[in-house]
Amino acid sequence: MNTDELPVGSHPKALTFPHFPARHQAVIFRNWELVPVAALARVLGATEGEILAAAGELGLAVPPAVEPAWLARGYVTILRANWQLLNYGQLLDLLGWTADRLALHLKEDDFLWTKLGELKPDCAPVAYRPLTPKEAEATRAIRGLMQSHFGALRRTEAPFGFLETYAAPEPMAAAAKPPRSDFDPQFLYSYSAVYGDPLLLPENDPFPEGLLSRYARMGITGVWLQVVLYLLDPIPGMEHLSTGWEKRLANLEAMAARAKKYGIGIYLYLNEPRGMEEAFFKQFPAWKGNTKAYAGNFALCTSEPAVLERLKASCTRVFRAAPGLAGAFTISMSENVTHCHSKRSGAECPRCRERPVAEVVAEVNRSIEEGIHAASPRAEVIVWTWAWDPAWAPDAIARLPAGVSLMSVSEWGKDIQVGGVENKIVDYSISQPGPSGESEAVWGLAAKRGLKTLAKVQLNNSWECSAIPYLPVPYLVREHLDNLKKAGVGGLMASWTLGGFPGGNLALLRATPEELAREQFGEGAPEILRAWKTFSEAFREFPFHVGVLYRGPHNMGPANLLHRTPTGFQSTMVGFPYDDLTGWRANYPPEIFEAQFQKLSEGWKAGLDGLLAAEGKIPAPCLASYRSLCGVSTGVYCHFRSAFLQVRFHRLRAEGFRDAAAVQALLAEEIELAKRLAAVLAADSTIGFEASNHYAYTLGDLQEKVISTAALMETF
Repeated sequence: MNTDELPVGSHPKALTFPHFPARHQAVIFRNWELVPVAALARVLGATEGEILAAAGELGLAVPPAVEPAWLARGYVTILRANWQLLNYGQLLDLLGWTADRLALHLKEDDFLWTKLGELKPDCAPVAYRPLTPKEAEATRAIRGLMQSHFGALRRTEAPFGFLETYAAPEPMAAAAKPPRSDFDPQFLYSYSAVYGDPLLLPENDPFPEGLLSRYARMGITGVWLQVVLYLLDPIPGMEHLSTGWEKRLANLEAMAARAKKYGIGIYLYLNEPRGMEEAFFKQFPAWKGNTKAYAGNFALCTSEPAVLERLKASCTRVFRAAPGLAGAFTISMSENVTHCHSKRSGAECPRCRERPVAEVVAEVNRSIEEGIHAASPRAEVIVWTWAWDPAWAPDAIARLPAGVSLMSVSEWGKDIQVGGVENKIVDYSISQPGPSGESEAVWGLAAKRGLKTLAKVQLNNSWECSAIPYLPVPYLVREHLDNLKKAGVGGLMASWTLGGFPGGNLALLRATPEELAREQFGEGAPEILRAWKTFSEAFREFPFHVGVLYRGPHNMGPANLLHRTPTGFQSTMVGFPYDDLTGWRANYPPEIFEAQFQKLSEGWKAGLDGLLAAEGKIPAPCLASYRSLCGVSTGVYCHFRSAFLQVRFHRLRAEGFRDAAAVQALLAEEIELAKRLAAVLAADSTIGFEASNHYAYTLGDLQEKVISTAALMETF
């Protein structure tokens, strides 16, 4: 594949970043300590000496402390940082990738192309050049800002520093002690897992023993891993699509065996039969389903018997090759295109248009169940009802094989009212505990058939604030868990790709908030409990809507740049918020959206102020845990307070910035929030990180926010 074959979408003109005097400075600043100096020099057509000198002029640390893990585990962050700066050719040169590799990541790396906006901005080539005298003067001002705002900041934990912590296992005796639990299994996504293709790159170990041992101590009994069947089991005649499949299978079985040492099973996430590109169907024309493509892929028609036979046989071969696997769960009506009805366009298929959706969904899950159980009869096959229509869900449940379990999002369909605005929850709610009546009805139908039931929940964090490892709102989480216990739910999926941090609210699986506070903070427990209660009540004010979760500014927080004039770019799913207030707020009126983030941030600040004032009441052995909690709580505040300020800024922009003094005060507070979050980030490598999106921001992003906001202040 050539670079001109990579997708570009609408290909709009790229944004400019005038707070940097020259374009090459933006490239250097955003990639400093993420990629080697040699790579920057190569991309910009400069010598390494020129790059080092340019970085020094900007106030960056010279020489840089480049963390190699960025290219292996932080490439999504690098892509986002350069999406508006570099064309595809320079971007690939920077990463050291081929066009084929980038294409695979854009397709299979958890909606990466969607997160990037389904468009590639039109970026002119960037090259290093000497600065003009005027540019040199402006650059000296940037250096001055870096020194005055960040000169005293010292990084005490490097990016990805948590990986070293989780590499070494805890003592087996402690890890193996089974805590009490109301649910089985309790599985989640590994905090250390790269979403793309971890089975081919075992050095990016998704399940290090230190992490497994910590999960076991908290009562976690399983971890899940996304796989694509044709990457594990070649399709005859299309083997070129499956290069490395033997290595993937061998690594999968080795990982399963290692996890078993800690009483943890690996569950595969199956979104099958995976849709394929047009070229595939030249060899398998009868397999092609509906005529509508999604992201360049077409459905595989399950009305063609060979498709279901292939699906069943692949599951058998994979579970036979990796007998240590604990099971699998399926998504059959969302994510990637799979069967003809999977994207609600079954009418486009002449063979499936008259077939009930429930029938097709059930046959896909039956093929997977039969295939897995032919090789591993004790493996658990979990059918997830994500995006099932309540109109046909009962029929689908009635058609499922007896050997499956049924999982539903706990809060799916729950009616809520926040700020007087009515909504229904879809997923990812911690602020509004479940379960919903809709999910309880689904579980009731499954129970009548004798099927085990599971709830999918988010315990540590959600897209309500994904860049902080956990939200310290244990009273909300415990309320949800208690409700599920009363509902008779058998097992838990405790996270999607986010929320796998081995601490925080996961401890509530084995303890009440009161027990946890006494265990972690001794005599200081009353102070901690007061803060937790205040945080929990404040968090109920989050303006919940799935559109807000995906597109709002709260996940990037202070790192999101402000723009005096509209950019014209729409916010993207947990990727770029830009300045898209209309996209951010979903169905919330602007004034209510602003008011809710104001209430949330002010309520959170009340809890944070009390927490920070309690240090003298915390026993010395508990201070490390206390300071970690303070850092996390401060990070959450910075995100929510900045979301309020960003909404306010763009409402003021719509009014023509009539009150310049109010704008200046707002911008000054944004600078302070960026600095405050930078200090938290410098001490804790988990801040900003999420497994599928990597780091939502870097220290450099927060520094750039200060530089850009200071430049913006000068315009008022």
